[in-house]
Amino acid sequence: MKPAVTIALLLAFVNLSSSLLIGAFNIRSFGDKKASNATLLDIITKIVHRYDIILIQEVKDSDLSATNKLMENPSPYNYKHIVSEPLGRSTYKERYLFIYRQETVSVVKNFTYDDGCEPCGTDTFIREPFVVMFSSNFVLIPQHTSPDLAVHEVDALHDVVLYTRQQWNTNDILLLGDFNAGCSYITANNWSKIRLYTNKSYHWLIPDSADTTTTDTVCPYDRIVSTNDMMRAIAPETAQVYNFMTALGLSHSWALAVSARWIFLHENWCLGKKKNQQQQLVCKRFL
Repeated sequence: MKPAVTIALLLAFVNLSSSLLIGAFNIRSFGDKKASNATLLDIITKIVHRYDIILIQEVKDSDLSATNKLMENPSPYNYKHIVSEPLGRSTYKERYLFIYRQETVSVVKNFTYDDGCEPCGTDTFIREPFVVMFSSNFVLIPQHTSPDLAVHEVDALHDVVLYTRQQWNTNDILLLGDFNAGCSYITANNWSKIRLYTNKSYHWLIPDSADTTTTDTVCPYDRIVSTNDMMRAIAPETAQVYNFMTALGLSHSWALAVSARWIFLHENWCLGKKKNQQQQLVCKRFL
């Protein structure tokens, strides 16, 4: 069982004065079955509503009926969502889903990365990244790799960054999601083949020594990677684990019913604003 991972980031270069909490969650098979269970949907809603932006992976919701149920659940805030098309090479497909709080952010633009000819079998990713720019012009690149292709797909994320930078003229980019980046999927001998790892302009904010699993293995499958420019705004050593089972007082069986990935790292983006040509940090929202 592998948890979804987020990380605490301090953004000090944007013209906002409130904290921004961002998460990434591999919810495992989110679709009509989970959405039709009122208790499960309520738990998922409570998790989602902790965040200003949350990436949900493994969304298996062809007609978006489950997504709509989630969005219709009561909230003290106004949430919107942006979702990718179903992605995959076979009949098995997943979507990337971003849910975001309107009071704090908005979507500026987005695209699905064109990774080649899918019918020809020459495309790069099983689930190509759905790239989204949010207000203040920072970019999130999600990726849920196929375990057997993790080395190849994580390496190719470098090309996605280059393309995004070229198209949007920005390097304020964060890559996040279930990279399957460890243990048998990416071994010690594989890292030299991964440009996203060897290129010193990237910063892996979850170390190889981390354990993002709930099993006896120590595997850092879920990752957050920042570009150099994005690092200017990230507070060091602010990654935290959020165990929603404990936080919400759930039994282990209910937590696993929500997802086999029941541990988060808390991603607390604290936004700042310039004052007297100095960037004054204004965030005090650490959990």
